[in-house]
Amino acid sequence: MAESLERKFDVVVFGATGFTGQFVVEELARVTEKDESLKWAVAGRNKSKLDGILEQTRKETGLQLENVEVIIADVMDEESMAKLCQQAKLVMNCVGPYRFWGEQVVKACVENGAHHLDISGEPQFLENMHLKYHDMAKEKNVYVVGSCGFDSIPADMGVQFLREKFPGELTTVESYLSFESGPKGAGIHYATWQSAIHGFADQASLKKIRKELNPKPLPRMEPRLPKRGAVFFNPEVGKYCLPFLGADASVVRRTQRYQYETEEKRPLNFGAYFTVSGLLYLIPMMLVGVLFGILAKYKFGRDLLEKYPKLFSLGYVTHEGPTKEQMATTSFSMTFFGEGFSNKGEELKKNDMKMVTKVVGPEPGYVATPIAIVQAGLTLLSEAEALPESGGVYPPGAMFAKTKLIENLDKNGMKFTVVSEAKEI
Repeated sequence: MAESLERKFDVVVFGATGFTGQFVVEELARVTEKDESLKWAVAGRNKSKLDGILEQTRKETGLQLENVEVIIADVMDEESMAKLCQQAKLVMNCVGPYRFWGEQVVKACVENGAHHLDISGEPQFLENMHLKYHDMAKEKNVYVVGSCGFDSIPADMGVQFLREKFPGELTTVESYLSFESGPKGAGIHYATWQSAIHGFADQASLKKIRKELNPKPLPRMEPRLPKRGAVFFNPEVGKYCLPFLGADASVVRRTQRYQYETEEKRPLNFGAYFTVSGLLYLIPMMLVGVLFGILAKYKFGRDLLEKYPKLFSLGYVTHEGPTKEQMATTSFSMTFFGEGFSNKGEELKKNDMKMVTKVVGPEPGYVATPIAIVQAGLTLLSEAEALPESGGVYPPGAMFAKTKLIENLDKNGMKFTVVSEAKEI
């Protein structure tokens, strides 16, 4: 662990006035209500807005929060960031898009001995931070853990859960993500949209980062995943499916590499998919996706996407984000189909055993994400003996595989269950 004997705060929520940050503050307040020993603070650029978030949290939770302090810090002011990080054991970084504002926080945390968690779903940022700061974080014994929200705790920890429950040698996993929403539908905040725009625009840099980060490829393991089309109907889930273009596959692969290189575990073949109920939803979604992909390649297109988010997202994306009613009636489920060999250590040409598990939770972006990062943070602080031996930059599965994070998530509204016990194929 990083030196933290004189740290004033256990946790600082940085970016507390952002759309997601405000809900992280509320979740942290609720969870730590009965733990007076845990000291935490909120941080950002504007004191009056930070005071406003604490007042809003008081109204939402009924808690007084008189001991929660406010810290003024700006990512463009290195001195203020250093002072923030010198006071914290752990910084929960909610300032996005991370490709613009994330590295400054990671750098300040590593240099000043504060652990860092974020909720980024941006592979370029996540993998670039691994490339640039892993060695320094290891030397400083600081943990930097990205994608600790809906991207990609359910996927990465879901794979760990399935692997733990599988009685033989797990070899392939496919995840299928589904959303349910109420009569008012669902919503996405503009910052999430903006991150996606610039992520799509900068795919070339991600390839360069990966070549430098992983010069030696993982071994090509058999059996491979089933070949899937760009769109396909899966009778096991009863829905049309498309490749899920979020960070999940990238994050899971990084965990697989870590476990292969440090624990000699067989790397899994993993595929991530998104489900759509019917053609009525599938066709407009595909049209939006194609248009988005084309426009995001060019500056004028990105400008249009950023200027008219509601138009190009068919009404889902707004600067205001989803309403409380939308969030209350939205949920997600992620179903994992795992196959493998019935005996550990065995190598067969075909899998002979199959198992199905599931992760379910509330609205993903602004309810499940705060649950995930808060539980990840508290687990990091309380289970030092179960974490990787040294500091560094880690994905969630590598960081928390040996901890009680899944159990903690389960107690706080994100459920991990076995749908179908392992059986012969």
